[in-house]
Amino acid sequence: MGTVVDFRSGRSAPGAIAGEGLTHVELTWVEKKIEYWIRFGSVTREKVLDRRRRIVSFRPGDIFAFVRWAANDSDTIISRVDIVRAVAEGEAHQTLPFVRPGGDILLTAQGWPKVERVLRTIDGIEQLGIDPGAVSPDHWRHVHNRMTVGQAPRTYTLDLHRAYLVRRRVQP
Repeated sequence: MGTVVDFRSGRSAPGAIAGEGLTHVELTWVEKKIEYWIRFGSVTREKVLDRRRRIVSFRPGDIFAFVRWAANDSDTIISRVDIVRAVAEGEAHQTLPFVRPGGDILLTAQGWPKVERVLRTIDGIEQLGIDPGAVSPDHWRHVHNRMTVGQAPRTYTLDLHRAYLVRRRVQP
């Protein structure tokens, strides 16, 4: 197996096994202080580090939403959602805190109003009976780009999803 890597420093520590081809996400939950969670995605493996921290792992190609929220005694420090495609070993990727080795970041939103819009978009897709992790990566990029310029993204529909699935089958 590989070396165990600390997610913040990169030094050896309890955590995910490097070199096994999975993308690992460190989740923390300290009620009303630090709340990092997965909104959607097919977790391949889960490792509990302690009562507040765990590591979830995703296979290459899996798409997941990673939500981070943290506050101090008087205000929110961070409110962010990232929709990420897990990458294969050696594949180009962007780095992201608490995600190793990183991933293909399809969408990122910061600030609670934008995060809430993304969460509502995810809810709308689920209401269609579609797993958000099975949605076209291009759609998540579209949502990101439209939100970045302050415009409403196109609604994901069953027809768009069917077209994506057909395109995926015929492309090598």
